[in-house]
Amino acid sequence: MDWRLEHGIYDVSLHHHWVGSLFHGIEAVSIPLMVILTGLLWFLARPGGDRKWKLACASGYAAAALAYIVNVVIHSIHDRARPYEAHAIRHPWSTSTDSSFPSDHTSLSFAIAFAVLMFDTAAGAVFLAIAAIIGVGRLFIGAHYPGDVLAGVLVGLVSAYVVVKLLQPFVLRVVRWVERATDPLLARVSRSAR
Repeated sequence: MDWRLEHGIYDVSLHHHWVGSLFHGIEAVSIPLMVILTGLLWFLARPGGDRKWKLACASGYAAAALAYIVNVVIHSIHDRARPYEAHAIRHPWSTSTDSSFPSDHTSLSFAIAFAVLMFDTAAGAVFLAIAAIIGVGRLFIGAHYPGDVLAGVLVGLVSAYVVVKLLQPFVLRVVRWVERATDPLLARVSRSAR
């Protein structure tokens, strides 16, 4: 079932090469883009003001790190071959040979997106939309099965929940410590920009 779904999705890219090429381009910048956008939340927060976006930023990074660790553990237990390895299909857009289940790109991007969503609905919705594009893109370039992407969404959600709901006192301490260094610099930049 997972292969039939993936085969149908991937066939679109094979018959309309521009679709695969588009998603390949998106995939090339996807994780760096998520990291940069998450970092921007910190710099958009007013120095000395509400910590909501700083907490969203720190929680997003922590959730992504946790999601990656969870995936490493899962990969060591269950080494699922990529669709193009298991079914010998033509695969011009992806060449990874690490475990397919769950999707690392999807797990990390959804971990960040769900963490941001728990602090700010509007920003979280933007991050979720980007994460969804990344997850869908993994299917169109033939890198993962739909089950790998869905598992990635679940890993991201659980990781964000653990960080935001269970590890928040630790994250808050880290935010307070880091903002002591960044707030004076950001305040100076803000004053000089006026």
